[in-house]
Amino acid sequence: MEHFDLSMIWAVIIAFAVIMYVLMDGFDLGVGILFPFAPDEDARDVMMNSVAPIWDGNETWLVLGGVGLLAAFPLVYTVLLPALYIGVFLMLAGLIFRGVAFEFRFKAKSSRYLWNWAFAGGSILASFTQGVVVGSYIQGYHTEGLVYAGGPFDWFTPFTVVTGLGLLAGYALLGCTWLIMKSEGYIQEWAHNLAPWLLGAVLLVFVVISIWTPSVDPAAYERWFGDVRWIWIFPLLAAFSAIQIFRTVYKRKQVQPFLFTMLMFAATYFSLLWTRWPYVIPPNFTLWDAASAPESQLFLLLGILFVIPFILVYTAWAYWVFRGKVRVGEGYHH
Repeated sequence: MEHFDLSMIWAVIIAFAVIMYVLMDGFDLGVGILFPFAPDEDARDVMMNSVAPIWDGNETWLVLGGVGLLAAFPLVYTVLLPALYIGVFLMLAGLIFRGVAFEFRFKAKSSRYLWNWAFAGGSILASFTQGVVVGSYIQGYHTEGLVYAGGPFDWFTPFTVVTGLGLLAGYALLGCTWLIMKSEGYIQEWAHNLAPWLLGAVLLVFVVISIWTPSVDPAAYERWFGDVRWIWIFPLLAAFSAIQIFRTVYKRKQVQPFLFTMLMFAATYFSLLWTRWPYVIPPNFTLWDAASAPESQLFLLLGILFVIPFILVYTAWAYWVFRGKVRVGEGYHH
């Protein structure tokens, strides 16, 4: 195995798991973010039924990415968990509230409004904290030796609040374009009318973060304007996707807005990865500094390469079985 860089293989697997999580769980978190703004209770039923059969399968990618990170790059946990304890706790609390709301809202009668708020609040909290974590990763972490040396709230700064709001808007756009694809009638029309506003919010935050990042991370400026100019492929792809989202929403297309929103997310994600490459704990530790023993990486790699095809197959199967429109009065829980 000397010919294979196991850390590199693991980095690709974890990067793949994270983008799968962002795209898959992003739209069902987005549906939760839009929940309080829905036209009526029938629309909320449709919104929830559109993601009820698949939301928990989507979160498999979060588990896979997290476990892979612990196994292949244990130093990441040593530094990042103390740095992000409160943020990670809030994210998990949000995800738990959502999960419980899925089960109870369909059964509740008089207390349904409480579960509506649990679903929306959990989705907003989880999305915002994920955005804050991304912002803290751009900022970097204060370490001494191999331990985190910063304070418990270093992750919470004006910059990370903006990245948190940006991910909220991005997930809401994913959820909105998902609803365009899965609903019909007045619910679809509501989503069509909302999408351009959400896209405008995403682009505004995107510009603010792009201008702000070099002052937070001086290395980013060098990476963007230095020798490696092809990094601009990703922002250009994101801009192209944004134009296509506007165009396809205006033309009242049903599937394309969702696909172009996913493409915009993927392009932004890869530009972030490239900006920070190869630092897994910025600004000091690279992929190889944080890696576990090659024997451990190889042992776990054999297992995970067996698991990923299964996850992809059952995810594809679930989406195929529950394809098509979700209508009022019909759904997974009825």
